[in-house]
Amino acid sequence: MEETLYSYIQKHEFEVAMTCEGCSGAVTRILTKLPDVKFEIDLPKKLVWIESDRDVESLTDTLKKCGKEVKYNGTK
Repeated sequence: MEETLYSYIQKHEFEVAMTCEGCSGAVTRILTKLPDVKFEIDLPKKLVWIESDRDVESLTDTLKKCGKEVKYNGTK
């Protein structure tokens, strides 16, 4: 039996206390530094979706670097 050597990519939803374009810009700058990560930001709903094989704790810690409150809502 062959083993697969790639990780499972999941789409995670986070609520981030973004109030303006500057906030979403900070999130964008932080997430673009991560390799192999795709993301979407919905500023009016204060939501960030991240597609990644990284663990939730790592993604949460990364998002917290923008200085905003972060809540994990689960996978989508």
